[in-house]
Amino acid sequence: MKKILFLLLCGLANWATAQQKFYQLGDFKLENGQVIKDCKIGYRTFGKLNASKSNAVLVPTWFTGNSQQKSFVADPKSFVDSTKYFVIIVDALGNGVSSSPSNSTSQKNQLFPTFNIRDMVVASYKLSSEHLKLSHLYAVTGISMGGMQTFQWMLSYPDYMDKIVPIIGSPQQSSYDKLFWNLQLNLIERGNYSPEAMASVNALHQMHLWTPSYRAQNTPTTTYPELIGKLEKEAQTLNAYDWASQLRAMLQQDIYQGKTPQEIAPLVKAKVMILVAPEDQMVNPLAAIQLSKILKCPLVLLEGNCGHMATSCQSDQMIAHIKGFLDK
Repeated sequence: MKKILFLLLCGLANWATAQQKFYQLGDFKLENGQVIKDCKIGYRTFGKLNASKSNAVLVPTWFTGNSQQKSFVADPKSFVDSTKYFVIIVDALGNGVSSSPSNSTSQKNQLFPTFNIRDMVVASYKLSSEHLKLSHLYAVTGISMGGMQTFQWMLSYPDYMDKIVPIIGSPQQSSYDKLFWNLQLNLIERGNYSPEAMASVNALHQMHLWTPSYRAQNTPTTTYPELIGKLEKEAQTLNAYDWASQLRAMLQQDIYQGKTPQEIAPLVKAKVMILVAPEDQMVNPLAAIQLSKILKCPLVLLEGNCGHMATSCQSDQMIAHIKGFLDK
């Protein structure tokens, strides 16, 4: 019993203290022909690779998020249990950890190349295949922009993984999504990347994380000044150039590339389960719902009035569905 407890505590310690690591890609050529000089990709790993190297799960980060923030997914109580899987959480290009406008020495800020979601996926694939020497992944799963990257994995490397689980992401930006992301980008550009512009962008972004009814019910008007003060203080920590770079990536996102969902369906080799929030105000769920019908794959609806934050409000439901799908 003591030995079991010791091993469990060691596993939990590994989950809690995984170190930030980097893979140096050198000069990384993007889909548009531009090059990120001295490109690096950040990542953290949790758990252990089994003898057959068949338990690796790659998790891309959400918009502006990093691998430290995303480490909760590897908690044994979360949906990618690191006592069972070898979890690789990859920092997306532009997040301030991997190569980004803010940390580039030779392509600083506005000089940084314009990348897209497919470039993020290629960089993650190089990390997995070249650096970690994995010839195959068990699964890829991510939330929000991580879900967008997960959808792209289906077509960029269809034979490289067994299972795909996009969570509140989209295979293709709708006109609503483009309007929302473009509005943020316009505020940044027209505000000359200033802290004042980021204060407005952050307020707009936070407003769309939740549904109007959730915000009205959970934020009394008497505490509104406190909320705005908090958001403006948060905005001081945000880098406008990094934020804008990932906005541009999402604005280009489209896994179909001129094909129809029906045409790409036969190209999808992995088993797929899609999770959406019907009341999502941040990432419109309709394209993901439509694709689930065409792929005839399981679709999980995270109901309620939390909108994009359904992954928090309905976390128990989300975890149960994903664990059940991955553990089959």
